[in-house]
Amino acid sequence: MKFPARLNLRAHDILWGEDLATVSVWRRRLVCLLRTLYAVGRDLADGQLTLRAMSLVYTTLLSLVPLLALSFSVLKAFGVQNQTRPALLAFLAPLGAKGVEITDEVIRFVNNIKVGVLGALGLALLIYTVTALMQKIEHAFNYVWRVKRPRPLAQRFSQYLSVLMIGPVLVFSAMGITAALFGSQTVQSLIAIEPLGLLVEFVARLLPYLFVIAAFTFVYMLMPNTRVRFGSALVGAVFAGTLWQSLGWGFAAFVVGSTKYTAIYAGFAIVIFSMIWLYLNWLIVLVGASLAFYYQYPAQLVTPGRELRLSNRVKEKIALLAATFIGRNFYTNAPAWSLAALAGRIGVPLGSIDPAIDALIRAGIVTETADEPTCYIPARAFEMITVKELLDAVRVAEEAPSLAAETLPREPAVEAVLARLDEAVDKSLGGRTLRDLALSSVEPLETRAAAH
Repeated sequence: MKFPARLNLRAHDILWGEDLATVSVWRRRLVCLLRTLYAVGRDLADGQLTLRAMSLVYTTLLSLVPLLALSFSVLKAFGVQNQTRPALLAFLAPLGAKGVEITDEVIRFVNNIKVGVLGALGLALLIYTVTALMQKIEHAFNYVWRVKRPRPLAQRFSQYLSVLMIGPVLVFSAMGITAALFGSQTVQSLIAIEPLGLLVEFVARLLPYLFVIAAFTFVYMLMPNTRVRFGSALVGAVFAGTLWQSLGWGFAAFVVGSTKYTAIYAGFAIVIFSMIWLYLNWLIVLVGASLAFYYQYPAQLVTPGRELRLSNRVKEKIALLAATFIGRNFYTNAPAWSLAALAGRIGVPLGSIDPAIDALIRAGIVTETADEPTCYIPARAFEMITVKELLDAVRVAEEAPSLAAETLPREPAVEAVLARLDEAVDKSLGGRTLRDLALSSVEPLETRAAAH
């Protein structure tokens, strides 16, 4: 066996070769950390994260000026538009003197755009361009979080525009307040007193990291079309924010020392550097989102593969649990379950419960509500639906019409076995309904906040 294969086999044995329930707490935590790092590295090596980061670079370049124009108009209404240039300068600082030129050029373009005189069509195109960027970002985050359903169209416009109009005001206001605070006479007098001066300097160096981490936490919680816990978003934001802020220094040194690239590409060098910088930023954001996902769903780390391959037994149990919880809340007048809440209650990632819910919807067992987020209730009376009917719906959920059981060769002995199996299941269940299953045990009613 070659060395890489032996190394891969050894790593597999260390990470997945033992039952974590039988080892010490510290060893369990170490293995979980190594599994998480392996999973994030596997996602990177798979190429999808890098591909989506490159796609976001292209979309960002197309939408940058419209995005800044829309944000600038809102900032101008609140009187904090002067913070736009310093923020853009800070973002492009690793590009050196060229970053200043790009910033001035972008600001000039933004100032020349008069949103008030664009007209209805021009304003609609402006909003569409910005919304398309946000939708592209959501798709990338949904891929990381294994979410297959994007937001409804109306919800996209409302939430995206809320972020674009409120987010910049809060961020730039905080930056302005911080700058004013550190420039005040009181703080300046404290700096002259040691060791308070060192403490103030440390806080000043720490603040950029805190701002970036706070912004990343906000993005990680908002952009995926699923419920992201604050702790999970914070873990990903701390990693990505720290790496993002620190990477700027290294990239700035790279730009300064890359005179040979400038000689080769001439004026195009700054364009290439800008695209590389944007790519690295988006890649860091997506890697942080991947880390947040695995932190929230450690069950996703039980196998080396990215996608959990569920056995038929697990699929049936997930569907039975989902129907039980949906029916129990319905018959006890408790709040309806959302998809994210059901996944959290059952303890599986969204990608594992989504197929089961789809199967129940197609079979007419449950239906979606018009709530936000979407919740689930019985599509018809559960006392009229047998457990056997649910199990049959799960069994045929992923059958393709071109390769259904009926299209396979009919062998009398095989058909007899399958028929007896169905009869045995039906007889053993004794006509038990989903209502019986839902009300078979009593547990405390979940509050609406918990269910959502």
